[in-house]
Amino acid sequence: MLSAFLRRVGQTLIVLFGISVLVFLVFFATPGADPTARIAGRNASPQTMEKVRHEYGFDRPLPFQYATMMKKLFITRDLTSYANRGEQVVPEIIQAAPVTLSLVCGSAVIWLIVSVAMGTLAAAMKGSWVDRTLIMLGLVGISMPVFWLGQVANLISLSRYHDTWLFSWVPGPGYVPLTQNPLAWFKALVIPWCVLAVMFIGIYSRILRADLVALAQEDFMRTARAKGLSPARILVFHGLRTSAITYVSLFGLDFAQLLGGGALLTEVVFGLPGVGRLTYQALTNLDLPLIMATVMYSATFVVLANAVVDILYILLDPRVRDGR
Repeated sequence: MLSAFLRRVGQTLIVLFGISVLVFLVFFATPGADPTARIAGRNASPQTMEKVRHEYGFDRPLPFQYATMMKKLFITRDLTSYANRGEQVVPEIIQAAPVTLSLVCGSAVIWLIVSVAMGTLAAAMKGSWVDRTLIMLGLVGISMPVFWLGQVANLISLSRYHDTWLFSWVPGPGYVPLTQNPLAWFKALVIPWCVLAVMFIGIYSRILRADLVALAQEDFMRTARAKGLSPARILVFHGLRTSAITYVSLFGLDFAQLLGGGALLTEVVFGLPGVGRLTYQALTNLDLPLIMATVMYSATFVVLANAVVDILYILLDPRVRDGR
């Protein structure tokens, strides 16, 4: 098992290296990607262009430029923005990461609890009106765009019904750090949590229900029923454990993708200064160091999530652990 873990770590490092090289080449080696003109400004003289190119090292070979950028990003951590000269990008990401982490973790707790409850109940009452109602609610949740749902939530809680007792506690758009005021942090995030979780609740509950219904005809489930175990025990202790393999795989990728900036629309709608919003601003300004830093941040989470999911496979499925 240790050798498999070390092999997976090595593969993770190779993938991250490949992603960094690919992103660097896309933004620095493709035709028209020279950032000198954007840094020097419009109508800059050839002397100014040459000075900027030499100052930033754009006149050096690409391998040297890549090594310099990776050194400034990961070792010295003094990589500076091209759009806001002198502003370091690593502290920006460090400042934005807790916002995204708070948003995604709270939303994940909601969608995991609710989707497991909905999926299990729908599978237990397959074919009944409860099952059909839960399926319909899940489909509605999947169909509602996050951006639209967030705007509707703001309209209801901050405008039309803000003066009522139900929503008078809702603060304006923005973020309050947990360490500064835990209650204000919770109030600022509880509606974004629910909005972000709605779509995932629909997806996860439908997938869990389908897995549990399919597993009901498996041999180990029929054996458990033949032993006289209660339907609830069979569903929870046998069905859910087996379905957890698919569930964990899906959750790991979605969670990492959201942490890497996938919650952009939610952050924009609710005015949360997270990594997704930071990435959007970097792309708008073509701020290449900030783009590089945010892409590597996102890629790190996605690749590490894949590695963690592979390790969880070994713990959840004995067949993987035994090499079958």
